[in-house]
Amino acid sequence: MKEEVFIYNSLSRKKELLMPITKDYIGLYVCGPTVYGEPHLGHARPAITFDIVFRYLQYCGYKVRYVRNITDAGHLENDADEGEDKISKKARLEQLEPMEVAHYYTLSYHKAMSLLNCKSPSIEPRATGHIIEQIEMVKKIIDNGYAYEKNGSVYLDVSKYNKKYPYGILSGRNLEDTIEGTRQLDKQSEKKNPVDFAIWKKASEEHIMRWSSPWGEGFPGWHMECSAMAEKYLGKTFDIHGGGMDLMFPHHEAEIAQSNACNDCMPVNYWMHNNMITIDGKKMGKSLANFINLEQFFSGEHEKLEKEFSPMTIRFFILQAHYRSTLDFGNDALKAAEKGLSKLNEALETLESVEASEKSSFDVKELQKKCHQALNDDFNTPNLIAHLFEGVKWINLIKSKKATLNSNDLDLLKSLFHVFVNEILGLVSPKVQSNNLTNEIMDVILKIRSHVKSNKDFSTADLIRDELDKMGVQIKDSREGSSWEIKS
Repeated sequence: MKEEVFIYNSLSRKKELLMPITKDYIGLYVCGPTVYGEPHLGHARPAITFDIVFRYLQYCGYKVRYVRNITDAGHLENDADEGEDKISKKARLEQLEPMEVAHYYTLSYHKAMSLLNCKSPSIEPRATGHIIEQIEMVKKIIDNGYAYEKNGSVYLDVSKYNKKYPYGILSGRNLEDTIEGTRQLDKQSEKKNPVDFAIWKKASEEHIMRWSSPWGEGFPGWHMECSAMAEKYLGKTFDIHGGGMDLMFPHHEAEIAQSNACNDCMPVNYWMHNNMITIDGKKMGKSLANFINLEQFFSGEHEKLEKEFSPMTIRFFILQAHYRSTLDFGNDALKAAEKGLSKLNEALETLESVEASEKSSFDVKELQKKCHQALNDDFNTPNLIAHLFEGVKWINLIKSKKATLNSNDLDLLKSLFHVFVNEILGLVSPKVQSNNLTNEIMDVILKIRSHVKSNKDFSTADLIRDELDKMGVQIKDSREGSSWEIKS
């Protein structure tokens, strides 16, 4: 029997029991980064948040298709319908091709997420790889009467849409108030209404990234890409859509409108939004120029940092707060997280060396139940961590001979900590990280040795083998290839 998982649905503004569209299958879409700069703490929070969702739903026995996009075109400055493309601007300033910029920062993002031990999504589509799908969606919205073309751009007619579907259903915004609030800012006379938004934009002469369309050369609106790619890989209606709270309006509101206008059905059953990371009480982000990138956290090379912090410390720091609460950056908070993580890792090591007794002095099954309840209650990682530290207290009592566990309960406690700390929270101890690095280094060495052997350089191949042997590492050659082991 699967766990009953409750999710806070931003659409209904209440916790709801997760009931998948298809039994045992979950479709999950999360808005990924716009790749024009180094990944920072603001990127880490949604990645880690939905990594937990991904991990726990898999643990619960669901087959999860996790789709997270890469925005490599169409995202204009200030999230508006006018202005310069963020990636194109970066390319212009650095005298590079836009795809060079996108590729470089995509790799940088992947490296950072790997260090944070975030699992790769099932599919990671790029906006530029799905231009056809976006054009087709725009055409269908026009055919359905909810969009209009003007001077080579296509806009969603929000007022007309609102006559059938409530615009603002996710963000809680009233259309009349929204129109009144945007009227004074609107200088785009080609729009019928200032609240209308672009689903396809005509490219100006200086705009680098452009594609042919029925309306002339242009590029898709930022909101359009997620609607098109989510539909392609998850269907017209899927289970969960995630992203940062700052995306609720206009991005996710626009997604709902586009998908409704295209398919006449709500695209998502459960909307999940992680809150912001703040620094000095203000949102951390590239647009505000107050961000600290992740590499700076790992190295400590930033004026606001007192020291370096490991990727696992950053991960633990983020997991200590519920994903829907704000999280304020501070050196003291990070150092406290570092200390807490160290205690957790020490307890894990202690657990491996404690011996079983005839009877148990505390209830491990009750602790296990509490851990499940925490995650079943809207992925409440701080409550889970609190329960795990209750287990840490008992582990230390066992170590000092003030508590006991029988062999069955000891095995259960070991399994509990492995599952919840390592597999679900994704926290890796320094020792395991070191072992993983050793494995990666040895894989590289074996590849080099195989290469020199293929070039008939057997003396170098033998030298590598002999030097490793002196270090206690034995190389074994076979028809299938080479393997290694540490000599006992």
